[in-house]
Formats: sequence, C-alpha cells, structure tokens
Amino acid sequence: MLKVMNRFIVIGISDHPHPFFPPEVLEIIKGGRVFSGGKRHHEIVAPLLPDDARWIDITAPLDAVFENYQVADSDSIVVFASGDPLFYGFANTIRRKMPQADIVVYPSFNSLQLLAHRLLIPYHDMRIVSLTGRPWPEFDKALIERAGKIGVLTDREHTPSAIAQHMLDYGYSRYTMSVGEHLGNPSLERVTTCSLEDASHQDFCNPNCIILKRKGPSVPVASSANDPTYDARPFGIPDADFSLLNGREKMITKMPIRLLTLQALELSRRNTFWDIGFCTGSVSIEARLLFPHLHICSFEIRPECESIIHENMRRFGAPGIDVYMGDFLEKDITTLPCPDAVFIGGHGGHLKEIVAKVLSVMDSGGVIVFNSVSSPHVPVNSRKLWDETCTELNLQQDPPLCIRINDYNPIEILKAHYHG
Repeated sequence: MLKVMNRFIVIGISDHPHPFFPPEVLEIIKGGRVFSGGKRHHEIVAPLLPDDARWIDITAPLDAVFENYQVADSDSIVVFASGDPLFYGFANTIRRKMPQADIVVYPSFNSLQLLAHRLLIPYHDMRIVSLTGRPWPEFDKALIERAGKIGVLTDREHTPSAIAQHMLDYGYSRYTMSVGEHLGNPSLERVTTCSLEDASHQDFCNPNCIILKRKGPSVPVASSANDPTYDARPFGIPDADFSLLNGREKMITKMPIRLLTLQALELSRRNTFWDIGFCTGSVSIEARLLFPHLHICSFEIRPECESIIHENMRRFGAPGIDVYMGDFLEKDITTLPCPDAVFIGGHGGHLKEIVAKVLSVMDSGGVIVFNSVSSPHVPVNSRKLWDETCTELNLQQDPPLCIRINDYNPIEILKAHYHG
C-alpha cells in the first residue's frame, strides 16, 4: 500500500536566475532533504540546495513522478513551481493526485500578473484562459463572449503567433496583443505590444504569456450586425447572410425556426449538442454564438457542405464546432462526447435508425428535436415517421409547435425526451 505524504511545501518562483526568498523559505530549503520541480527550476535553485539534497524532476508522465514521491523516504517534499502554484499550477495537481496530503504554499507572482505589472494595467477584470496543454474551447468561448481583456497562458503549440492567426481566421481582429517573454529574468525579459497581424508573423521565446486587449467599443451598422469585430453578439442571424448550398435559401433552417428550435433544445442547461444534417451549419453556428459553453458536434453526408460550414464559421466568428462528414449511420460515435441535446435536420428516410443510434450514446435526460415539413412534394410523411419512432423507442413527446413563415410550407417543431 502506498504511503500518504505528510506534507508538500510548494514554493513559487519566477524566471529570475537569482531568486529572492524570505528567511522563512530559506530555512525550509536549508532543512529540506527531498526537492522537486522542473529542470529549469532546478537550474535556478541548485546553488541553494543542501549538499545531500535529492531532486525529483517533474516530467511527463506525472504518474511516475508521484510514484517517486511515494518512495522518497521523507515525510516532507519541497516543490518549486512557477509563479503562484495554485494558479493553473502544480499545487492543484498534488491536490488532485493526493487529496489527503498536507500542502503549504509560498506563492510568487504568476506570469500574467507580472505582465500586467510591466504594462501598468489593472488585471482584476481580466478573463484568464490556459492553453498550456489544453485545446481551444475556453479561449474560443472568451472570444465569442467578447471579453474585453484576456490573459492567456501559452505552450509550444499554442504560441502567440498561432493564437493571433486563430483570432484573425475567425474575424476577431479588434484586439491588441502584449507578449511577455522570460518574465522575471532581467537579462532575457522582453515585453512586446503589437497588432494581431504583426504577432501572427513573429516568433517569440518560451516561456511566454499574453494579454489581449479589445479595442472599442464600436457601434455596428446594419450591414455589420453579425461581424465578430463588433461588440454585440447576434441574436438571430439573417438567412441571406449565410453562405448557402448552391445558393438556395430554401435549404437553410429559417431564422425564426432556428431560434425556436434552439429554445426547444434547452441549450442553456446542456453540455454537448449534436446537429445531424447540418447543411449550411446555420443551427450549429447560431447555437455556438448564443451558447458558447456547448461542445458542438455537427454531421453531414453531403461533401460539398464541408467547405460551406467552415466558411460560415469564419464569417460569423464561430470557432470550435467539430465537423464530421459522411453517413451518420456508418460513423463510429462511441468515441465522441455523449450528447444531451440533438437536432436532426436531415434523415434521408432513415429517421428511426438515426434516433436509435443517437440513443445508444445519449445521456439519460437528453432531448431530441426534429422539424417536420408539411408539403405535398415530400414523399415521406415525416410527422408520422417521427411519431412511430418515438413510440417504438419509448421517447416522451412534447406537444408539437406548428409555425408558418411567409409563403413557406408549415413546419412542426417536434420534441422528445429520453429517460434512459
């Protein structure tokens, strides 16, 4: 049985080659036996360690690091970490891996605090996002919500230039970027403030972090109401603003239907939304902009729609939609995040099979919405097919909502609940 460490003493340091520690911390270092941290931390603090000190490198995989802690033959381990160890830092990892351990933290300024100090800007209202070993969704959410000031922790993949290009790709150009490199190191520290265009073509040294400041505010004119460079997020994107399949406006879920559909899906309290048969991507994009916390997976069988949804995602500033092309019924969905909300925008006569496949992975309490078009030109009675599907698969239906827009055929918004 693995032992439980009595204590971790986690000391935050900057990139300064000769760090300052208060007397209390120096006494802890002087009396320590087992120390740990990254290789860069070891280089900085090595002159301060006792002659018989044992050092445990913090490297991936972390399971091996914690196994070394368990056999360290010491009741206390002194860990050096960057900045504030509780700010996306290693103290949180210790708490997660060894919840019973006693942890004492001696923080330093974190890198974003240091950068804010160098820039002389207040940071109490700054939105913090970590892209260190993490994907884009939280950063995209901050962009979609038009955060005025965003502090970003970077890594070797999510570099300042990659972040700037990502923002430009989706139209979020009304920001300036400040990059802090080697903050705390008097000989290597550098702070650069520039436009996103300039940042996208520059190389920056690691480690670094960035602060993005939004320009504005600006008042959008009518033709720019859905432009992500402006402060207001759209609520209902005009149909004509989308790039359309073969230029056919009838192939898009109309804006009023789209908003009623999203309301029926109860997306404000959902986590993962699947849009099956996305066509132009209008439902997915509207959902992404109105509910940026969602994980959205969009499916479409027609290959020509792939370029259309990506064009519309860029046009309306809606990054972070996972697009899957091909026949949904042939796709392996077991590795995807389980949906708790699904919209079926196209079924090709296979509605029962699609719903059955969705239910094989759907969380209990999930909801499915399907829009049925009443038209003499539609060979399959989709409302009848929906009712049969719900009865056969034991889904609980809500009363339908029937709506007609201008001279288009009536549409019924159909909703069903899945209770596992």
